[in-house]
Amino acid sequence: MKQLILVFVGGGFGSVLRYLIGKFLNDAETGIPYGTFIANILGSLLIGFILGYAVKNEALSQNHTLLLATGFCGGFTTFSTFAYENHVFLKSGDFTSFAFYTIASFVVGFLAVFAGMYLVKFI
Repeated sequence: MKQLILVFVGGGFGSVLRYLIGKFLNDAETGIPYGTFIANILGSLLIGFILGYAVKNEALSQNHTLLLATGFCGGFTTFSTFAYENHVFLKSGDFTSFAFYTIASFVVGFLAVFAGMYLVKFI
């Protein structure tokens, strides 16, 4: 039960932060979801850092990892919003934004995970 509460609390904080970033950074005029993109990239960087740190130093317990990686990063990043925003691009015929957003999200997201794990080496 404690593990479920940790994931719940971490996910709640991550979701609220993602909402705030999207509210302030998503561009209503152009429809470009900068906030979602930034949240997904920051979340990828953070989960790489957290899990890299956990493996390197054996300093994080399973409960810490559940709170931070599964809970916070899981609530902070969002594949469902990413998929919906791509649906909107396709429905409106904006294939350029669709391609750029999709490719950039995957490439930069993967690079951010690797960067987070690399940065742990300096701690």
